[in-house]
This record gives sequence, structure tokens and C-alpha cells, in this order.
Amino acid sequence: MCDNEFSGKFISYLYRYGQIYIEKKIEPYGIGSGQFSFLMRLYHEDGVNQESLSNYLKIDKATTTRAIKKLVDRGYVFRQVDERDRRSYMIFLTEKGKKLEPEMKKIASEWEDILLSGFDEDQRKEIISSLEIMFGNVSRIM
Repeated sequence: MCDNEFSGKFISYLYRYGQIYIEKKIEPYGIGSGQFSFLMRLYHEDGVNQESLSNYLKIDKATTTRAIKKLVDRGYVFRQVDERDRRSYMIFLTEKGKKLEPEMKKIASEWEDILLSGFDEDQRKEIISSLEIMFGNVSRIM
């Protein structure tokens, strides 16, 4: 990397290319890349509070609300009032949403394979470790 190059530039490029790649792959399902991370999180933990989704994904509440609304409108998730806090909602996958899980996970896996192609297993682990450290650094100041 040249002295005048900024690592954030490459992180930004990777993010944008990832969004474009995912957008193209999920377009047939009527959803956008903005909803993809919500579905992936729900595949890991279905029936989660909408606010905890925002917190986990580091996405503001308004953006989360819009993404969930699109997923509800497409029939992939439904909202239910949280019995513990009637001011908030729990988000659940519908059967239609659950049926998408293998395809969505395949798309995520394909993108990761593209990103990490040419790296051996030790290098892959080091990359993930380095990214986790970078995330921790940023999280401390945010």
C-alpha cells in the first residue's frame, strides 16, 4: 500500500462491492441489500426485539424500522408486540422467510469465498482477527 493510501478506502470499496453483489443476488426475491443483514440475523436468532436488532447490527432505529417494514410487506417477517415491553416489537420469520434461509446463507458464503479467495486458512483467521481488533478499536470511541 502506498504511503498516501488510506485503509478505510479499501474497506469502503469492499463494503460497496459487497452491497452490489448481494443486491444482484437477492433482487429476484424482491428485497434489497439493506434487508439482507436483518434476515441473516434472524436466521441466527428468530423472535428478537427490534431494538436489539438495531443494536446488534449497529444500525439506527429509523433504518431498522424501514428495513423491517419492507420485509413485512414482502411477507418474509412479521412483527408482534413484545409482551415484556408493549412499546416495542419482536420480529419473527414467516414460513416464506424461513424457506429463503438456505439461499441467503449460500449468497453470504459465496461472497465470503470471493473475499477470502487466495488466502490459506491461517491467513483467513488472521484477517478475521484483525478486523475484530479494528472493530473493537472503533467501538471504544463510538
